Amino acid sequence: MSTGRGADRMKVLFAAPARLWDTWAPALRAACPEMDLRRDGDPAGFDALIYAPGYPEDGTMLDFSPFIRARLVQSLWAGVERIVTNPTLTQPLCRMVDPGLAQGMVEYCSGWALRAHLGMDRHAQDGVWRNHLTPPLAAGRGVTVLGMGELGRAVSLALASFGFRVTGWSNSGRAVPGIAVLPGASLPEALRRAEILVGLLPDTAETRGLLDAGRLALLPRGATIINAGRGTLIDEPALIAALDRDPEARAVLDVFRTEPLPPDHPFWRHPQVTVTPHVAAETRPASAAPVAAENLRRAMRGQPLLHLVDRARGY
Repeated sequence: MSTGRGADRMKVLFAAPARLWDTWAPALRAACPEMDLRRDGDPAGFDALIYAPGYPEDGTMLDFSPFIRARLVQSLWAGVERIVTNPTLTQPLCRMVDPGLAQGMVEYCSGWALRAHLGMDRHAQDGVWRNHLTPPLAAGRGVTVLGMGELGRAVSLALASFGFRVTGWSNSGRAVPGIAVLPGASLPEALRRAEILVGLLPDTAETRGLLDAGRLALLPRGATIINAGRGTLIDEPALIAALDRDPEARAVLDVFRTEPLPPDHPFWRHPQVTVTPHVAAETRPASAAPVAAENLRRAMRGQPLLHLVDRARGY
């Protein structure tokens, strides 16, 4: 571990909204005491940047070209769609993958999947004894997880631990021990298995609008959609139309094409939709700062970086 002296000393720009400084700066400095963390300065003097969307706060696009010495742009968030297409970005970009982020996503998706499985919303407190609504055991319920990255794998394994019949889907179809993973061309089959569908895909050209009217129609009747990845995954008008056709279907949505979700958006008023305000998995300084610190040290020492973004794939 570095002592914070000599060649390992590094100058880092906190390229993130000012509201994040008071919570992130202490955690980052504690995790990486050899770092000189600043909010401004000569771009040519920085060894790395810690980045979060919303910087600069005047709404302009950050110009990375003056950061001629920077060896790393470390994102504080898992999603990098708001930076990866920046044409001035030539420095290595790494997304955030940390234990707290994964645990938060596991808890969110497991909680809502269990709620859907158990039919908790069917039990209106109206004096009617609905003893016929006993759910099957988890082994009798098919769950499909779209996206088998770090978060998708963690959620899939957690749901499988309850006994659900979990199917994973990704373009590559890369194997995950303990989970049946289908490749890109098998998306229709993955959707047909999905009594509960969990969306954890990144925002890329291939995933935008993936759940259109035709693919939504492949879901079993009464299916529940839980989307906690990116709002661009779903064709919103098509989802509303699908819900209108199937009164037993539900959608739990944490991410949207426009955020915050406008007050007049039909999702707020639809009786089969639950809106949550992008809270499924928050990046927490206590667990994320050590990940950033490790990447900063690797960058300074010329070592392989963690969670390096593939520009061509967009994540």
